[in-house]
Amino acid sequence: MDDFTAEMLASGQDNDSRAEPPDDNDPSTPPAHWSGLRGGFAAIREKASIQDRLVERLLQQVIPADDNVTGDAAVLADDLAPTYAQRPNFNITTMSNNFRRFNARIGVVFRFQSRVIRILSWRRPTQTMSLLAVYTFVCLDPHLVSVLPIVALVLGALIPGFLARHPAPPKGTLSSEQNMGYSPRGPPLAPAATVRPVKELSKDFFRNMRDLQNSMDDFSQAHDQVVQLLVPATNFSDEALSSAIFLFLVVGGTFMTITAHLLPWRLILLVGGWVFICTGHPIIARLLATTHQAHVQPREQKAKSFLDNWIANDVILDSAPETREVEVFELQKMSDAGEWEPWLFTPSPYDPLSHARISGDRPRGTRFFEDVMPPEGWEWSEKKWALDLWSREWVEERIITGVEVETEGERWVYDMYDERQDHQTGVVEEAVRSTLSSHTHTSWEEGEGAAARRGEWRRRRWVRLVKRKVTSMDPA
Repeated sequence: MDDFTAEMLASGQDNDSRAEPPDDNDPSTPPAHWSGLRGGFAAIREKASIQDRLVERLLQQVIPADDNVTGDAAVLADDLAPTYAQRPNFNITTMSNNFRRFNARIGVVFRFQSRVIRILSWRRPTQTMSLLAVYTFVCLDPHLVSVLPIVALVLGALIPGFLARHPAPPKGTLSSEQNMGYSPRGPPLAPAATVRPVKELSKDFFRNMRDLQNSMDDFSQAHDQVVQLLVPATNFSDEALSSAIFLFLVVGGTFMTITAHLLPWRLILLVGGWVFICTGHPIIARLLATTHQAHVQPREQKAKSFLDNWIANDVILDSAPETREVEVFELQKMSDAGEWEPWLFTPSPYDPLSHARISGDRPRGTRFFEDVMPPEGWEWSEKKWALDLWSREWVEERIITGVEVETEGERWVYDMYDERQDHQTGVVEEAVRSTLSSHTHTSWEEGEGAAARRGEWRRRRWVRLVKRKVTSMDPA
């Protein structure tokens, strides 16, 4: 960058030397060395903007566009579109400017964080005891919570602002020597205190960057610890452990639903707050650490083994996978020679009143039994298909009309012959007539006779059991 700056400065000076000499008497004309410096810095800014544009183009190729978002993300983007309609897209220059502005103003958060830590760590016992006194009053009378924002605004903003406008007399003055004390009378003696962002490249600016860096590291470590402890216990990677936690939570939720109104919540919050704040005292913290190392830590492994044994013995998991029955229909068609020809295996019976038959579509399926696959996520639980011998039941369940059911033998279900089967409207009218008169007589027939009344299609039902596939989770 230094070489490039020198080169730009040199080029700016050369250009100035080749240009018309400025008028020395014109006060609006800057000196030659000023023009050279200005041209050099302008070239530097131009190069930086070119680099930013190149990086933005690269990021546009890497980061997917919002237009390609689908699914739940697209729905969320549509919901938030009016709110973020005027928000700019990702930009390196905007990102850098926003980070500098954010870092210049984040100091108040870190100062508040340091004061909270100072109070909880008992560095000034009077402040910690004051906090405990306020907390005690709030626990004893919860209505005082509504007063806390008012008190915080008065003590934290208004009174310090007034004292900044009316400061006490400094030491060494006549008022201080005569012990006159502080007097708020009279006009303001100092300007009003305002909150201004720190200057860039100042000590406070770099101090904020340091605190922000450490806060990001603390958040990352806390996030990793939560994920390491909570996620394996709740994502059922260890089904016995997750089931035991689920059982404890259900029992605890049921117990709290019944007895929550009987518990002394004010006393519980009061004692819990005092215990939490008192554990931050250095003496008590060392005592707790010593007690944990001497008494609790040697028994942790024993308690863990007891819990593991209880989970292994008392939490019984159903290891048998879920099973279901699937069906497939063997469909055959009458040839011109009057013989039945195997057609295909289809998931629907292709009955005379099916949508495919009425619309004139051909049946869909596979020609061979071996090509019938189980549903996605399932696998075969039996080795072979079994013929459904109760053909009358599945016909009645589907309310199929215009068919002849074979109750013996191979259990075929035939289409009933219709002289008007070449006319589609005739088939529909006959079907409607059969449906309307189904309360007086059945719309299908049983038996093996009257073969001349059979249509061009017949089918029978095969069943087979499937079971859920066991998916092994990746421990990583």
